[in-house]
Amino acid sequence: MRNLLNGLYRASGVLGGSFLVLICAIVILQVVGNLIDRILFWTTGEPIGIIIPSYSDFAGFFLAASTFLALAYTYREGGHIRVKLLVQRTSRRTRWIFELWCLGFAGLFMVYFTYYAIRLMMESLEYYDLSPGIVPVPLWIPQAAMVLGLAVFTIALWDDFICTAAGWSPSTGNDGEETAEDPL
Repeated sequence: MRNLLNGLYRASGVLGGSFLVLICAIVILQVVGNLIDRILFWTTGEPIGIIIPSYSDFAGFFLAASTFLALAYTYREGGHIRVKLLVQRTSRRTRWIFELWCLGFAGLFMVYFTYYAIRLMMESLEYYDLSPGIVPVPLWIPQAAMVLGLAVFTIALWDDFICTAAGWSPSTGNDGEETAEDPL
């Protein structure tokens, strides 16, 4: 089960990273198109108007997809900011209780957030909402990437909650290794 979950987190991270590459590619293509137009304007006096329709809309959709899809992987690798200043001065048991409380609260919040993101996506699908750009994109498509990323992040939080409750260290950067001492 651990390998399956870690594979899910990695796949989500790779997908998120792929959207960053797509952002880079679409922006580079538009810049090259602008450069060609500028050169043609200087040489012939007449640019041909090379443009990628709605490229900024697509870049925004890709950024949202990348952000949400990378949440779980970033969390599991210890890339999220964790404020340990207060907790590091407490006893092992207090730290364990605090970690459980934080994971439980974050997990519940993410369940709530994911539920309403799913509702938003279903509403966009039902009413066939389209983006207002030159290329009308059904909004449920970029929203689906957000829902997927939120769902995987929710799974990661509850995975960590269960592992921490069982006495394992939080996964942030250590892949769920057991602690040397019992937290209780």
